[in-house]
Amino acid sequence: MRILPGLTRRTILTETVSGVTLLAIAVPLNIGYAQIAGLPPTAGLYSLILPCVVFALLASTRQLVASPDAAAAALVASSLGGLAAAGSADYITMALAQAIIGGAMFAACALFKLGFLANFLSEPILVGFVGGLALDILVSQVAKMLGVHIDSGAEFLDKLGQLITGLGGVNGWSVIIAIGSIAVLLGGRVLARRVPWALIVLIVTTVIVVLTGLEQRGVSVLGPVQAGPPSLAWPVLSWATWAQLVPSAAALTLVAMAEGLLVARKYGQKRGYTTNPNRDLLAFGASNLAAGVSGGFTVGSSTSRTAALDQVGSRTQLPSIITAAGTLVLVIFGTGLLEHIPSPAIGAIVGVAVVPLLGIREFTEIWKVNRFEFVVGAVCFLATLLLGPIIGIVLAFVLSLINLALRASRPAVDLLSENDIPGGSLLPLEPDHFITAPGVAVVRFAAPLFFANASIFDSTIRAVVNGGEDKGLRHVVLDCEAITDIDVTGAASYREVREWVTSRQITFDLSRVRPDLAALLTQLNLVGTSTIYGTNRQALAALVPTGEHADAAGAETGKHRQH
Repeated sequence: MRILPGLTRRTILTETVSGVTLLAIAVPLNIGYAQIAGLPPTAGLYSLILPCVVFALLASTRQLVASPDAAAAALVASSLGGLAAAGSADYITMALAQAIIGGAMFAACALFKLGFLANFLSEPILVGFVGGLALDILVSQVAKMLGVHIDSGAEFLDKLGQLITGLGGVNGWSVIIAIGSIAVLLGGRVLARRVPWALIVLIVTTVIVVLTGLEQRGVSVLGPVQAGPPSLAWPVLSWATWAQLVPSAAALTLVAMAEGLLVARKYGQKRGYTTNPNRDLLAFGASNLAAGVSGGFTVGSSTSRTAALDQVGSRTQLPSIITAAGTLVLVIFGTGLLEHIPSPAIGAIVGVAVVPLLGIREFTEIWKVNRFEFVVGAVCFLATLLLGPIIGIVLAFVLSLINLALRASRPAVDLLSENDIPGGSLLPLEPDHFITAPGVAVVRFAAPLFFANASIFDSTIRAVVNGGEDKGLRHVVLDCEAITDIDVTGAASYREVREWVTSRQITFDLSRVRPDLAALLTQLNLVGTSTIYGTNRQALAALVPTGEHADAAGAETGKHRQH
């Protein structure tokens, strides 16, 4: 087994070039994300070293890039801003502890196979949540591009207010640098997507600032960056502080898990290899632990970098290892080169990167498909933006559960037409449509029977019986193919309905019962006097006399033709 699946002698050159591309993309972005998080630039750079190597060696996904992203950076800033001053020693220590807690949560999810929890964050909710974070980030980056100072740890409305009131102090040179940077970044995408335009922007603008002395004219720069490799250390905090970090770490874990597993599966399917979600969760856990003990901050998945590497032909984790090696060389020997990077250029790079995360196109598509899900996404967007990411993610999770319960409580219920058995067709419960065949009604309940839809089951069976008695209904057959489970409430409803039906001298039988459901029905003592048929046709053959069956079938066919 290869250490890096997919890597061969034929692909090593492409993977190496992809690694250089990833390095050029990741360094400026991680510096910007560290600033968003309220951390020193080295926190972003250290997150590219040991965490990247650990993830690359442990993950089953061959292409997913593990790194801090814009959403994680905003979550870190908002969750830690009320506990300590951004950039302070306590703040940095809490960011490390937060990553370690997240790592433990990832590992626990892998151990107990809880990756399915990520499925509770539907696409509209993720779009809304990430979009709210992106707009919050964008305000901070616009301030950098304009040369306006705002408190990056403030709430969105406060930051927006500070930006508006500070417009009188806009620095013209900062605006020129920002506009030029954006023009190069956007124009470069059209001319040559594979060129690392973000790195070129940083180099060119830094040279311009140094040669022209724009720092003295009010242009903000990155400032001194600590040199040296990351050192291993365990963050020392009180138990109370560790406990305070748990909710935010859980939010970070849930979002990273949902996005990471989705992207990993997507590229695995696209490129023809399998992924193991629980192994990838374990890799995320180890990567976050590595970040927490080596001076980084919470590591998630980078969709944009993964897409960029896929476009240049990368199909392995070698680019992440090359990026780690290149970043290590940079922090040991090249931090002096970073000191004069202009903040407007960083703001332009991060701003261009986060604009697609606003989800404008995604919201438009959701609006066309489902208005309710659009409202759900919009609520998550506003809650994240105005109430904070932690409340936003909790609300998103609650909305997901409500949405799930609403859908499950309204299952499709089919009264099967004899001509369409075994496929079945939905017939409205109207006077002409209560009988499948003479004396028999075959009803299919297309969902697990549980507390949320037990009343629908009850009312449907009663409606069929009440509507069919005048037409000679003698048998009700419940098609159980889609019933995969029954809870206590569902069992009580089933028992009550069956007793009500049989009390009217009508049999209550079952068809197409799954083996696991049959065992559960026996365990719950729900079979009773019911007969279990293998198919609906077997039920009709047993319950409808042959001649009567044929005459009715011919009449029914004629009725369908008339319609």
